[in-house]
Amino acid sequence: MKRIVVLGAGESGVGAAVLAQKEGFDVFVSDSSAIPEKYKSMLENRNIPYEENKHTEEEILNADEVIKSPGIPDKASLIQKLIAQNIPVLSEIEFAGRYTRAKKICITGSNGKTTTTMLTWHILKEAGLDVGLAGNVGNSLALQVAEGDHDYYVIELSSFQLDGMFDFKADIAVLLNITPDHLDRYDYKMQNYVDSKMRILQNQTEEDAFIYWMEDPVLNREMEKIKTKVTLYPFAGTKRSGAKAYTENNNIIINTPNGIFTMEEELVALTGKHNLYNSMAAGIAAKLLDIKNEKIRESLSDFKGVEHRLEKVARVKGVEYINDSKATNVNSCWYALQSMKTPVVLIIGGTDKGNNYSEIESLIKDKCRALIFLGVDNRKLHDFFDGKVEIIKDATSMKEAVSMAYEVAQKGDTVLLSPCCASFDLFRNYQDRGDQFKNCVTRL
Repeated sequence: MKRIVVLGAGESGVGAAVLAQKEGFDVFVSDSSAIPEKYKSMLENRNIPYEENKHTEEEILNADEVIKSPGIPDKASLIQKLIAQNIPVLSEIEFAGRYTRAKKICITGSNGKTTTTMLTWHILKEAGLDVGLAGNVGNSLALQVAEGDHDYYVIELSSFQLDGMFDFKADIAVLLNITPDHLDRYDYKMQNYVDSKMRILQNQTEEDAFIYWMEDPVLNREMEKIKTKVTLYPFAGTKRSGAKAYTENNNIIINTPNGIFTMEEELVALTGKHNLYNSMAAGIAAKLLDIKNEKIRESLSDFKGVEHRLEKVARVKGVEYINDSKATNVNSCWYALQSMKTPVVLIIGGTDKGNNYSEIESLIKDKCRALIFLGVDNRKLHDFFDGKVEIIKDATSMKEAVSMAYEVAQKGDTVLLSPCCASFDLFRNYQDRGDQFKNCVTRL
């Protein structure tokens, strides 16, 4: 019997273990940390053997295949040992893809992928399709395939997940943009990260679709280099040669073999230019699945947005507080600042991933009344921004950061949490950081 070892017992790992057991494999789950109660009981209820707080090498290095959590870097010594023994190491998405015949709409990009994934899923669901939400959001793809497969899946893919994907194929692939992110995982080489993102195209044929932002300079360069058979559906901010979606006279226009879709820009629920692109990408995918125009229009106009992404929290004494904790890279913060119409008090900082802050320098000079650095080590932020903004303060907790922002902000300002960084120095994750921000604001 083929032995499958799963490393990491979170949402994707436990889902993979359940599917592997269902398909008749000998399964073992190993997590170097404590396994959350929810996942532990899922394993125990199915009699799947596991270990926590350790990796026992003799239990792992005898695997036929290893499914690893996206959070475990390839540099980890255990992964290096598996590679040296030619034991295949793959992602949960790759494994689950073997056991479903569903149509897969896969979405990646440095920014906007969660919003676009949720929006695409929302359109399909409202149109009455049997659709699952998976990958970085929703439930584990493997668990859904094991316990109640769908006709369609909308799957958000990070570069880490794509790294562990080989034979998997997207029916519709969406690549929104490529800007520097996670460079700490890619030897600080941008091209390594770019290559990861471009893996979303692998195995696609002319029957499949690739939706991408044709104005992205990095993407443009890559598209010139690669040879692909896939049918291309590029989108752009304004009408240009080859664009299948664009805006003209304040209307969104989408042109596919299933007809033309138009909608007034102002009726789109999500605001900001980046969200216009996200809406276009979701709209193209929906048209390619032959969803009726009125259903697409309805869903684009009533979509509620994603928690921790430019989420309005409250207005206190004439000051708007916005939670953009999901902005874990510089480009996300750039989009947030670009969409601000008032003076900003910006809360920024955390675990730096090899950030280059020059991308947001001019926006910060133009729009920010004050900067509040929220992190264990703010030296890199001080080195870059000192002298460029009049008020700069340091905070070591969210409570301190919010009360400093409250003191500095003037009526008509916006206090924006858009950290540019990972959250692991002071918080469990970006959700915890955003939740703490919201709790502190509601107590003002």
